[in-house]
Amino acid sequence: MTATSGLLLSGQYLLTMDEERSLIEDGALLVAGDSILALGTRKELSSRFPQAEELHSPHGLIMPGLINVHTHAAMSLFRGLADDLPLMQWLSEYIFPVEATLTAEMVHTGTLLSLCEMIRSGTTSFCDMYLFAGAVAEAVEESGMRAWLGEAIYDFPSPSYGELENGLALCQELTDRYREHPLIEMTAVAHAVYTCAPSLLVRVADMARRENLCLAIHLAENEEEDKTCRERYGLSPVQHLEQLGVLGPNLIAAHCVMLDEEEIRLLAQRGVKVAHCPQSNMKLGSGIAPIDTMLAAGVSVGLGTDGSASNNTVDMFAEMNCMVKIHKARRRDPLPISAQQALHCATLGGATVLGAEQSIGSLAVGKKADCIVVDLDQPHLTPLYHPVSHLVYAVKGSDVVHSMVNGRLLMQDRKLLTLDENAILEEANTIAAAIAKRQPS
Repeated sequence: MTATSGLLLSGQYLLTMDEERSLIEDGALLVAGDSILALGTRKELSSRFPQAEELHSPHGLIMPGLINVHTHAAMSLFRGLADDLPLMQWLSEYIFPVEATLTAEMVHTGTLLSLCEMIRSGTTSFCDMYLFAGAVAEAVEESGMRAWLGEAIYDFPSPSYGELENGLALCQELTDRYREHPLIEMTAVAHAVYTCAPSLLVRVADMARRENLCLAIHLAENEEEDKTCRERYGLSPVQHLEQLGVLGPNLIAAHCVMLDEEEIRLLAQRGVKVAHCPQSNMKLGSGIAPIDTMLAAGVSVGLGTDGSASNNTVDMFAEMNCMVKIHKARRRDPLPISAQQALHCATLGGATVLGAEQSIGSLAVGKKADCIVVDLDQPHLTPLYHPVSHLVYAVKGSDVVHSMVNGRLLMQDRKLLTLDENAILEEANTIAAAIAKRQPS
């Protein structure tokens, strides 16, 4: 083969997350442009592509970048603002009031802050629903990350767009603006069944179908939501969406704690995708979603952190660790969720939730070069018998040393290459000081 330039990423291991769960010792991949040109051993690829520049990590494990399928990036500004409260009280007394004071500039800074944390902890793609989605998109463009973004639509006026009709027009405008963007896809967002009238849920779902967008919603998150929906409509949240014709393969339903087995079968039948957010659900006392039952029923499940106000991080390694443990504890059985299943949910499973499994989520020739390198030369990662076990039970986000999206290095040797981290931290602290002054004593 003709010598080809490009970047050769090499390390102790290459974990592809393909169907064969391939693990290549002394592994390497060649990046050319935005894609993966070749996979194999370091010796093989160095011989085939002698002109390629090499980034070698002697103790590195190369793997697909993590995919966070549900978060609110700008809520990093509210990290630790209100803790130890149930969901509805947390929303109505703290989050909604402070969100009413948000500006596009604040959301831009909060998003950049979250993106610094995501890049540092191994996330390369995320799905965000929040306010001022245009400002979120601008921050994503600056960072070089890959994202699915949507403006949250409610029945009541938004600080972002004002009245409802303006919000729907904004969604259309953003969809048109980013239609051909290589890293950003817009989504349609109906916030929840308790903040959107039935007619609004149908309008947003219709827009998603018309524009071929993912439709994101908070669904069946806790007992109070379930109770409210049954009182208003005589149906559970899932039954309510089924009656409205909203359930479908483009729907990404976040949380899904309050489901019975019949509803799980219905989600599987309709092809609904689920975003599992275990740490947020635990912190808010919402409960534990029956993810093992969903997986057994054939529901596509991805992993999400939710926002930093209810987690309080966006570290997907911590989320995987939590996912496997809480289901073992819930069932009093060590078998319901394996480390391999959790890692799948954070990589290829997340890509499937977003409809992007053909381009990201695993490492294969022709796929986009979205990958990270984890440094295994750590006391808490020694000895190493099974790499997947360590990735789920022992690795921390801070063990990630390199991060690449679309063939571009966003972090090398723990140094962010696309964002001015110090300036972002300074601005975020300035905003936080102003927010703190407005809080009840």
